[in-house]
Order: sequence, then structure tokens, then C-alpha cells
Amino acid sequence: MVDSIAKHIAANKPASIEVLADQTFQGTDKKVSQVVTEAIAKIGEKIDIRRFSIFEYGNDVIGAYVHGGGRIGVLVELTGGDAALAKDVAMHVAAANPGYLERSEVPADVLEHEKTVLSEQARNEGKPEKIIEKMVMGRIQKFYKEVCLVDQEFVKDPDKSISALVKEQNATIKRFVRYQLGEGIEKRKDDFAAEVASFMK
Repeated sequence: MVDSIAKHIAANKPASIEVLADQTFQGTDKKVSQVVTEAIAKIGEKIDIRRFSIFEYGNDVIGAYVHGGGRIGVLVELTGGDAALAKDVAMHVAAANPGYLERSEVPADVLEHEKTVLSEQARNEGKPEKIIEKMVMGRIQKFYKEVCLVDQEFVKDPDKSISALVKEQNATIKRFVRYQLGEGIEKRKDDFAAEVASFMK
């Protein structure tokens, strides 16, 4: 069912989940939402189409990586570079789970929240107010390295950042998407980063 819906999405390119649900499912006279409802009745499990992304081949390079039998899937789109580089970046994304491509994408409210938390931590450590701002700015740089793909250390070679890795091949990263099975609905936390990293050695 997932495979057939993915093929439908690739062929029909819906703009959103809502548009997808209202489209006529390929090869039937039923809407996608009806097909899902019928599957729920047949299987007896609640099924939702939660998300999808469309990457189209053109002049850019697309890299894909699927880990753990489909538990994590990543697509990366590069301008320049080659398939091997795109796959390396995709494997890194699977392991490191960046939230954003670069610093400009970090929302202002997320940044302000992080600054507030870091300021409170510094105060709790007994640091004087006059140096807290400098400490926070230093720690924000570390935060960027944790959440921004281009600032992260490449998992295969921690002496090199992702931005340095792609620059070596005159490439830039246009975008990426990382899906993890159950993401956003699970409570259990597994160490997927260590597991993916072990496959890359």
C-alpha cells in the first residue's frame, strides 16, 4: 500500500496531504482517502498518510540512503558533486539527524529559546552577568554545529565539516529530508546515530 501510494504521489505530484487525500487513486474511481479508509477496515489498524516529499531528477544530484530496513530514510539534493558524495551526505544525515540545512533556517523563536536556556544554565553555574552573554554566544556556535547540517562534523571524518566536504567537490547542498519510522509519535528513544555510524565504518 505504501509503495502504491508513493507511486501515485510521484505520478501526480500533490502539493499537500489534503490535496493527495482528495485525488482519484490511480487505476480506480476512488479517492486516496477512500482507499486508506478501506485499508483501515480490512487491516484493523489506524492508518494515516503523515508526510511525503518529492525530489525530481534534473541537473542536480540526488542521493538516497535507507537504514535499518526502512526505519530511517534520507534524500539529499546537491548542486554539483556526484552520486557517491550525495550518498555520503545522506548517510551522515541519517546518523546525525540535523534539524536544518544552515544557520539562516533556524527559526528566531528556537534560537531565542536556546539562548534563554543557556543563560539560565550559566546563571545556575554562578557565572557573573557581564560574561554570561559572551558564554551564551560561544555556546550558540556549538548549538549550530549540532543542528545545522553544513556545520556538523562529517561522521566518517570528524576533522572535516559537511560544508568542507561538499566544497572539496565544488558542490552545495540544496536540501535534504530525513524520515524516521514513528517520528513524532514514539516515546522510546533509540541510539540510531551510533547504529548508522557503525555501518559507515
